[in-house]
Amino acid sequence: MPVGPLVNMTATLIGGLIGASIGRFIPEYLRIKMPQIFGLIALCLGVPMLVGMTHMLSVVIAVLAGVIIGELLKIEKRIEALAGKIRSPLEKALKSTPTLGGDEFMNQFIAILVLFSASGLGVIGSMTEGMTGEYDILLVKSLLDFFTAIIFGTSLGYMVCLAAIPQGVVMLTLYFLGSTIIPLTTPDMLVNFSAVGGIIMLATGFQIMNIKEFSMANMLPALVIIMPLYAWIA
Repeated sequence: MPVGPLVNMTATLIGGLIGASIGRFIPEYLRIKMPQIFGLIALCLGVPMLVGMTHMLSVVIAVLAGVIIGELLKIEKRIEALAGKIRSPLEKALKSTPTLGGDEFMNQFIAILVLFSASGLGVIGSMTEGMTGEYDILLVKSLLDFFTAIIFGTSLGYMVCLAAIPQGVVMLTLYFLGSTIIPLTTPDMLVNFSAVGGIIMLATGFQIMNIKEFSMANMLPALVIIMPLYAWIA
């Protein structure tokens, strides 16, 4: 049973509900400062993922090729369009009014989608549980995601709860593929895969902290490319 992914999805859903429901009771300075802290945490999680990188060329090519593929497929634009269609009826049905609007709303929404669904903790944790049954990594991630969802729920409203859907799809897929993929990989493949995830995590942190905007969703194909690319080049 995929305990970790299910617990993580539930934590995100409940955290989003709490944040959207009681956001008005949370002091404004916390609503402003806490996303900065979560952005900093994303940066801190991303840096160690880069340390073990053994083949810089394959990592760089994977990121560049992944971004090009993502841009050509317009992944982020499609996510934004879908989120825009869902946002209005959801807010009307639940009588919720997020404090952010326009581009800032979409930037933060895309950031948490990537943070929840494609973080290194989630990817490695899901694959590890799929192979070994150990879900400690995902329990730690669930705790972080719970509080992250609460804080972002205060500014993005109930849309944060929807992040649990792609999060669940990604993590459950990795869980069920874990026992198949891991035996076919080498330690170098995994550390370089982790390095690509670290780059995406750094981009996520910078965007959450409003330091620099990235098309993070368009970077995700790099995670698919890196392992076969490394096997081919190395």
